Amino acid sequence: MKRTKTKTAKKKSTKSAAPTKPEDIFLEPFDEALSQRYLAYALSTITSRALPDVRDGLKPVHRRILYAMRQMKLAPTGGFKKSAKVVGEVMGNFHPHGDQAIYDAMVRLVQDFSVRVPLVDGQGNFGNIDGDNAAAMRYTESRLTAAAQLLLDGIDEDTVDFRETYDGEGREPVVLPAAFPNLLANGASGIAVGMATSIPPHNPAELIDACLHLIKTPKARTETLLKYVKGPDFPTGGVCVEDAAAMEEAYATGRGGFRVRARWETEDLGRGKYQIVVTEIPYQVQKSKLIEKIAELMQAKKLPALADIRDESAEDIRLILEPKTGNIEPAALMESLFKVSDLESRFSLNMNVLGADGAPRVMGLRDVLQSYLDHRKEVLVRRTNFRLDKIAKRLEILDGFLIAYLNLDEVIRIIRYEDDPKAELMKTFKLSDVQTEAILNMRLRSLRKLEEMEIKNEHKDLKAEQKALKALLKSDDAQWKKISEELKDVRKTFDPKSDLGRRRTDIADAPDIEEIDLDVLVEKEPVTIVISEKGWVRTMKGHVEDAKSIKYKEGDREHFIVHAQTTDKLMLFVTNGKFYALDVSALPGGRGHGEPIRLMVDMGNDDAVVAAFMFKGGRKFLVASSSGHGFIAPEDECLSNTRKGKQVLNVPAGAEAAVCRPAPAKVGKDDMLASVGDNKKFLVFPADELPEMTRGKGVVMQKFQKGGLSDAKLFSKKEGLNWTDRSGRVQTIDDWKSFVGKRAQAGRIAPKGFPTSKKFGADTE
Repeated sequence: MKRTKTKTAKKKSTKSAAPTKPEDIFLEPFDEALSQRYLAYALSTITSRALPDVRDGLKPVHRRILYAMRQMKLAPTGGFKKSAKVVGEVMGNFHPHGDQAIYDAMVRLVQDFSVRVPLVDGQGNFGNIDGDNAAAMRYTESRLTAAAQLLLDGIDEDTVDFRETYDGEGREPVVLPAAFPNLLANGASGIAVGMATSIPPHNPAELIDACLHLIKTPKARTETLLKYVKGPDFPTGGVCVEDAAAMEEAYATGRGGFRVRARWETEDLGRGKYQIVVTEIPYQVQKSKLIEKIAELMQAKKLPALADIRDESAEDIRLILEPKTGNIEPAALMESLFKVSDLESRFSLNMNVLGADGAPRVMGLRDVLQSYLDHRKEVLVRRTNFRLDKIAKRLEILDGFLIAYLNLDEVIRIIRYEDDPKAELMKTFKLSDVQTEAILNMRLRSLRKLEEMEIKNEHKDLKAEQKALKALLKSDDAQWKKISEELKDVRKTFDPKSDLGRRRTDIADAPDIEEIDLDVLVEKEPVTIVISEKGWVRTMKGHVEDAKSIKYKEGDREHFIVHAQTTDKLMLFVTNGKFYALDVSALPGGRGHGEPIRLMVDMGNDDAVVAAFMFKGGRKFLVASSSGHGFIAPEDECLSNTRKGKQVLNVPAGAEAAVCRPAPAKVGKDDMLASVGDNKKFLVFPADELPEMTRGKGVVMQKFQKGGLSDAKLFSKKEGLNWTDRSGRVQTIDDWKSFVGKRAQAGRIAPKGFPTSKKFGADTE
């Protein structure tokens, strides 16, 4: 029995000791928990960090900085205070983030090359356009600007909503009253989760003009508004060269972009020389990195027309660009720079903003301006109601004063002799608690007659103002008229004739400029091109007449010697059937033995040069392979400007290109073709049987049982067929007609005296 009881007791104790689940632990799938928390983070990033509010154009950090500086009484006319103190105030009271993040945001509001309308006036080193950072916050000082005061104007008159700060100990504005359209005036950029914003700065006077037009014509189209808002107006100036139709579409949809170029001018240096001076660079381009990039392009020989770049900037930007020669058109030189450097940049437009309801969406120009005007209307209504409330309270007190003046002796008696003068005054004259308190707190000096007159005048003025304000609230047209008057007053601050209000970015069409002719960069001089049998190339000054004086590497010898000018192009026909083109000015000089051609073009190790000549254009050439196939190719179709060359003759396997000789511009009945093979078989047939092609294998000219084609040549019946022997003498074949046959025949043994090399030798022109 005892054992049984013991077992029972153990079972009971086990059940009572079962673990209980804490109330703060919830079971839910991991993917759901992760998605909910990431969604909360994403929404916080979008609404509280990255996207600006369409009403005042500010992000929370900027709004908190301006409000904190106002609380610190850092007015434009007052003194400066250390930036560290401002940052500490913002971080401690409103923005619980890192001090460096707050300081970086404040620095941007100071930089006149970052914002179109600076909102913070800085004293000290706040960075520069070269990309140098601002000094530490303990060294710099700051205060508000007049433009920032316009954004804050009326904030104490219940014009905007306030909310609790992050710690619940204070209150901060949800949005600022914003007396001018700051969103478009200063622009914004930010990256959130899954969305971003990019808004360029604009001219504030133009924006106000567009707002005034929108008030008069609420259904105004974007096309009409762009007559007032010419386009972006960057603080660093420059020239916007975006197409008008593309700009209109971008402003209508809220998405697009703008091409911005540097502003430049030429300075005449005399004697046909000049230099280009860049005075403004595109927005958000760091000058130091721009110069570094252009210098790298010059080293990589991607800017052959530019000789030098240097920075002579002081307070203003002054970049000097020196062309290699005064023959280059300045506009053409700048076009080449615009294509490859940040002297031209593209600023994207993505007007993704937070609406009045706090929801993010992309707006066009008209929607942004209308949202701003709606905000100003709400500010006006709330300010008017605030003023009416103040007037009502003041009138109540003045009414009590007037009653006291009318019954002054009785009021004095009650105050002197009654035990509870307040209750007696309220009962006798039917006064309110507020009126009675005001009378009791009145000083004796206020009892003079003059004070009574001032109170009556004030009462009269307040009554008139109250009537006008009530009429304003009842009339929508009167409200818009009032807003227009306020905007016109604000526009005076941004007068287009003033330094702050003048347009800095010009709107223009991109000029249609021809590309630079690189020939003008090279001085025309005579040279002799020497190509050795092993494929080495070099140039020698002047036209060398004595070829025997030219020396070669041991085991190498002469292959081609061509007289040329430094402005010419050298054409090479290679055994792989390709044509290559090289600038004579780029060939190595005559000192030494030159360089291998394989380093300059994509040739195989087993490929060799078949022909070398200067490109003239308009000519034709006979090209043929050792397989006996050939055709006539136009010279213009053989030109290539790349290392890879241009494949013109398709060479069969086991064969190679063997012939490249001049051909008549138009092959006639009197033109013949002579070919000779490695087997010394000779064949002559009419040249018009050979086709003209731009690329291909060609047709069979001569058949061979052994070996292949050694050489071929076109000639006319009148001039006859000749060849050049080893000593350079020209020999003529008198009986060439005996070798005439049909194309693709095997031919007959060559005539006596024909060179053992089976080559016709150099052409005589």
